[in-house]
Amino acid sequence: MDAGSNVKIVVEYCEHCGFEAHYQELVSVIKEHHPNISIDSRPGPTGAFEIEINGELIFSKLELGGFPYEKDLMLAIRKAINGQPLEKITDCRAPCVIL
Repeated sequence: MDAGSNVKIVVEYCEHCGFEAHYQELVSVIKEHHPNISIDSRPGPTGAFEIEINGELIFSKLELGGFPYEKDLMLAIRKAINGQPLEKITDCRAPCVIL
């Protein structure tokens, strides 16, 4: 079995909030490191950017108000690949960055 082929990620996000770009960025980063991971999306309520790994909610923008740090998400994915218990991500970055 390929590393990551047993891991399924679902991201529920608010399309009206413009979070599709965050979703696409997340897919790109994950696929770069773990090309065999399954990643799906579904529409979510206003303000949502919720991430499930193998059916377990590991990150909630609705609860935290921001987006996950890449390092925290990659750690959760590594744990899932290795069959270790997942912990909910409790740290987040600001929802908006003005360039």
